[in-house]
Amino acid sequence: MRQLLLLGIVGFAAQLVDGALGMGYGVTSTSLLLIAGLSPAMASASVHLAELGTNVASGVSHWRLGNVDWRLVLRLGVPGALGAFAGATFLAQISTALAKPLMAAILGGLGMYILLRYAFRPPEVAHARRSPHTARFLVPLGLAGGFVDATGGGGWGPVSTTSLLSAGKTAPRTVIGSVDTSEFLVSFAASLGFVLNLGLLGIDWGIVVALLVGGLLAAPIAAWLVSRIPARIMGVAVGGLIIMTNLKTLFDATALTGEQVTVGFTLFAAGWLGLTAWTAYRHERQRRAALAEAEAAQTEWSI
Repeated sequence: MRQLLLLGIVGFAAQLVDGALGMGYGVTSTSLLLIAGLSPAMASASVHLAELGTNVASGVSHWRLGNVDWRLVLRLGVPGALGAFAGATFLAQISTALAKPLMAAILGGLGMYILLRYAFRPPEVAHARRSPHTARFLVPLGLAGGFVDATGGGGWGPVSTTSLLSAGKTAPRTVIGSVDTSEFLVSFAASLGFVLNLGLLGIDWGIVVALLVGGLLAAPIAAWLVSRIPARIMGVAVGGLIIMTNLKTLFDATALTGEQVTVGFTLFAAGWLGLTAWTAYRHERQRRAALAEAEAAQTEWSI
């Protein structure tokens, strides 16, 4: 019961991050399930089965708040589903000894991308509520994002959300809401791929339900927070957390000694905390500067 409660908290926190940032549920949950001892394929299968419910709740919440562009959902989600099915089939066929460090490397790389992206080059802010992107851009993006998501146990958000936000053509709330909604298709295809290749006997349904319940509770809160929290700070914090949870597996795959591993953990943790504090300081400074500029403009207009 204590383990299930902890997993419920993990699901809640992961969905809170995912719904507000447009990424993080899969990579966060899968990283923690790997630490708990699940095989890469079973960890990814459990997370994607739980996401079937959280994606619906998140999609409905975003839709009710006007955050969804259905054209973008279909053009991105359908190729994403194809990529996810292929990724699930690939992961189910390789050995656990090879899959575990491979998944840790994918998750760690995604975490590093999120951390550096939000620390040094945060996405541009656009205001268009309908995405102008064509299928020529969205189909390859969906295929790549779906494949990475299934093989890494997460990655749909880091690949799709960051790519769309980087283009700077669509409002962040629309990108996040549409990507979260399209993820249902990706989760369904990945789950189908794992079930066809692995069956249902090895899946711990207690883990799936605990993650699902936690995610369902967080989905409406996250959709409300999407335009009210500093995504830049959260991106740095979440990226570092994902890296930390996968460092042990990556270190275990090397010939490093215990002392070297400790030094590696310590150096990364210090750098991550320092970067998070620096990002928070820059965000607050820019916020105050923008506020002062707006007040100055208002005063000039009044005169």
